[in-house]
Amino acid sequence: MTQNQILSKEKIAPLVTRFVVTAPDIARKRKAGQFVIIRVNEEGERIPLTIADADAEKGTITLISQSVGKTTYELADLEVGDHLQDIAGPLGSPTHIEKYGMVVAIGGGIGIAPLYPITQAMKKAGNHIIAILGARNKDLVILEKEMTKVSDEIIVTTDDGSYGRKGFVTTALQELIDQKRKMDLVIAIGPAIMMKNVAEVTRPYHISTLASLNTIMVDGTGMCGGCRVTVGDEIKFVCVDGPEFDAHQVEWKEMMLRLDMYKEHECRAMERYRKEKKAQQA
Repeated sequence: MTQNQILSKEKIAPLVTRFVVTAPDIARKRKAGQFVIIRVNEEGERIPLTIADADAEKGTITLISQSVGKTTYELADLEVGDHLQDIAGPLGSPTHIEKYGMVVAIGGGIGIAPLYPITQAMKKAGNHIIAILGARNKDLVILEKEMTKVSDEIIVTTDDGSYGRKGFVTTALQELIDQKRKMDLVIAIGPAIMMKNVAEVTRPYHISTLASLNTIMVDGTGMCGGCRVTVGDEIKFVCVDGPEFDAHQVEWKEMMLRLDMYKEHECRAMERYRKEKKAQQA
């Protein structure tokens, strides 16, 4: 067993893959809410992935990736026994864990992966956990079994109604508020628009709400500035100041515009990747 080696690989949803990778130092030091930056190969770009779980004794970390662009497709092409070029971490500020009381943990799509270790830590600290998991359809709901084990109550929503309740996570959240359920903290992780909408639901009720932001990152140490966001009246860097921020203070429109800045380049890279792969298979 060598550093950065893939020990197991499992497809847990369409285009979503879970890897267990050797990274002893990271496994020992990581805390809930932190992430790593990886390179698949020597010429690859650097991408952030949340540490979904870790085993300090075995010296392994669990990474969950959704194939959406060239690098994540290259990652999904790796097999057990292969090695990642680099894994840097743990990075980011850990989640502040304490006994708040009632914590509502909301995950959308692949956002359930980073939500899991936070929920696990919050439950261990003695909080009552209500988990709301959302996805477009039944096939895209991930980690339901794992989240159920660390939650006191769990609600699953799907956009098309193919599983759980039909609707969005915000609908389930509003229902809890209408039921006068006391919420001491809401944590939302998922697509930017989902986190923004969660913030708008809780804002009128002054419910403390955290969002874990999924900005573009390069170095992960605050030097490149690619992950900068406006929070309140201040510029913050998600990789070192976050990834969690007060969801009511995030300038969501600005953040979402920045997420789309490199769409054209991403599409070109993906197109080249498909052509190269097709040529290799010919």
